[in-house]
Amino acid sequence: LPSYDIPPGVNQPAKLRLVLAVLLGTATLGKILEKTGLCSQITFGRYVRQGRKLGVDPKLFIQDLQFNKVPVRVYQPKATSDGRRRGIIFFHGGGWVFGSLDTYEKVCRYLSRESESVVVSVQYRLAPEHKYPAAYEDCLNATIHFMKNIERYGVDPANVIVCGDSAGGNLAAAVSQTLAGRSDLPRLRAQILIYPGLQALDFNLPSYHQNRGVPLLFRERAAFFALQYLNGHALHMQEVLEGSHIPPDMRLKYRKWVSPDNIPEKFKVRGVKPLMPTDFIAEVYETVKRFCEPNLCPLLAKDALIQQLPESFILTCEYDVLRDDGLLYKKRLEDNGVRVTWYHLEDGFHGIISLYDYCGFSFPAGKRGLDSIVNFLKSL
Repeated sequence: LPSYDIPPGVNQPAKLRLVLAVLLGTATLGKILEKTGLCSQITFGRYVRQGRKLGVDPKLFIQDLQFNKVPVRVYQPKATSDGRRRGIIFFHGGGWVFGSLDTYEKVCRYLSRESESVVVSVQYRLAPEHKYPAAYEDCLNATIHFMKNIERYGVDPANVIVCGDSAGGNLAAAVSQTLAGRSDLPRLRAQILIYPGLQALDFNLPSYHQNRGVPLLFRERAAFFALQYLNGHALHMQEVLEGSHIPPDMRLKYRKWVSPDNIPEKFKVRGVKPLMPTDFIAEVYETVKRFCEPNLCPLLAKDALIQQLPESFILTCEYDVLRDDGLLYKKRLEDNGVRVTWYHLEDGFHGIISLYDYCGFSFPAGKRGLDSIVNFLKSL
């Protein structure tokens, strides 16, 4: 196991240590079960993280449906509305490997109640059983179905927002890019990206170095999840971490978008470890070259597409390996004239939103982050 680190500035370090102990215990038990042949480590991890379906909510109508064969859960406020409501399509996090409708039940209920919006939570297919682009296609198909049948949910077609955290933020960004060029559907009103993972070219950006051992997402696990989603396995993880999976000319081409040079200096004070030159390994590139597709790594989309994107909200956490992905995308959007609302949790860590009201593991910063999202929604 890599060495773990709880930085002094992180939100409620003692509670985070408890969360870490649960994570490590789950991982250890999962490995034992896998070695004994009872079940895979991933299957056990899903079981532990699955959450539970809650009872009736006095303020919401909740129903499980299918949108274009994709399971969804729809949350509709019971209170009467003066007009049509805004609609939020929500894609959960979990590294494309974990997560379910039940896992994010409390988050989606909170967003629906507090912003008085119709929320559609999407249960996309998970890796490694279903490799890229399965999750992306499910999210896109569910979104298109909702937009084509929007009247029956009392939603304003001009006020539809895609939203997701972590891997879900990646999916929201990819869906938003795909729909930006569609003239047969209403234009998305906004995209909300909560500590999204947006590129797999460079796992040595400052935030990857500074927060490599900070829960809930360690540097090695970020590469592990990306490879599981892409290939259904995590072979060549070390080469990807070292950067030998991308040809030098391609790395140079994308340097204008994926580079520590584009990250504000104040985010480098905790240290910068430049990507050391490594020998490019062509065989590894052949297995991961789809990392250069914007549907998988939205940070690599062309400027002409970025310019068409809707108003955006980006939430980042200081103690998060994915912090710089969010910062780099913020810069790209702003450079291309897209309005961005940015909210940074100085004492937050990756996954903090998903812990909202979760088995006593809530953190004040997570609630602040959720409320910042609600405030943004109400401003639309």
